[in-house]
Formats: sequence, structure tokens, C-alpha cells
Amino acid sequence: MAKLVFGMNVSLDGYVDHDAFDTGPVLFRHWTEHVRGLAGSVYGRRMYEIMRYFDDDRPEWNAAVQAFAAAWRDQPKWVVSHSLTSVGPNATLVADDVEAVVRGLKDQLTGELAVSGTELAHGLGELGLVDEYRLYVHPVVLGRGTPFFAGPRPRLRLVASDPMGEDVIRLTYAPA
Repeated sequence: MAKLVFGMNVSLDGYVDHDAFDTGPVLFRHWTEHVRGLAGSVYGRRMYEIMRYFDDDRPEWNAAVQAFAAAWRDQPKWVVSHSLTSVGPNATLVADDVEAVVRGLKDQLTGELAVSGTELAHGLGELGLVDEYRLYVHPVVLGRGTPFFAGPRPRLRLVASDPMGEDVIRLTYAPA
């Protein structure tokens, strides 16, 4: 059975913004290895559209970005959206019965299955489907933006805390 994990870079005050954080080489390698090791990912529409940047090679990419893009392309993806009519390579559109699809993926796959998107993670968490929350806390205060938690969460318990490069710590929580 797969474990559903929601993990993102987050500011000290709890916001996510993909342009606000310097991942640094150690954390970037971690994300590449993380993606390479996933059984797949379940994306919300907005996160999927951001990540589609990695569908096509770009001449300005260095070797590290090329490696991440290759890992991302190889990973099976399920995209939850009512507005999209199609998705890119190695992706499946999920428009209906998200709960049944995700439960089925958890039953059929082994390893880790990532959920990407704060609202999608909130909805799946409300259904009891998220097994772990991983906050990659950066020493940045944004003051506004998209919150990591899109709504109230039941009590969580700390499972681990790990330094991730020079300035980032990963906090791993599970539902209590």
C-alpha cells in the first residue's frame, strides 16, 4: 500500500511561493531524488500547470535541472481538475470521484505517492487519505500568499525533523 505524502517548501509564517525560496544545491538534489523515488504524484490543476515547465528541455538548464526534469517526466501523474480537458505525457486526468481514484492508487501502488497542491492536499486530508505532511521550512517571512494548510487540520504529531542543506529544516508530521 502506498503512503500519500504532502510536502512543499514553506516560509516561517506558513506560506508557499515557488519564486520566494532559494533551494540551494543540497535541497535541489533532495527534491530530484525524492521525485525519482516516487510511485507517482497526484496534482491539483494549478501545481500541475506550474510543473509543466519541466515537460520540455530548455537550453538554459544546467545538469541539475535537466536531471530533475527527467525524473519529473518519468513519474506517473494524476491531475485533478474539472477545467482541464487534457494533460501532458505520462499524466492521467481525474475529473470525477477523486476519493475513489486516490484510494485505488494507495491500494495498488507501493512506496510513496505525492500530493501536490494545497487545496487538493486539504481535501484529501479531510478524507483521511494524507499519511504525512512534510514542511520544508525556509528562513523567509512572506507575510501573505498561499498557506501550506488550506484549512483547519486535525491534530498532528511530529515524526521527524531533518536539516536539508544550510538553512532549511524538514518537519515531518503524521495525523495524531
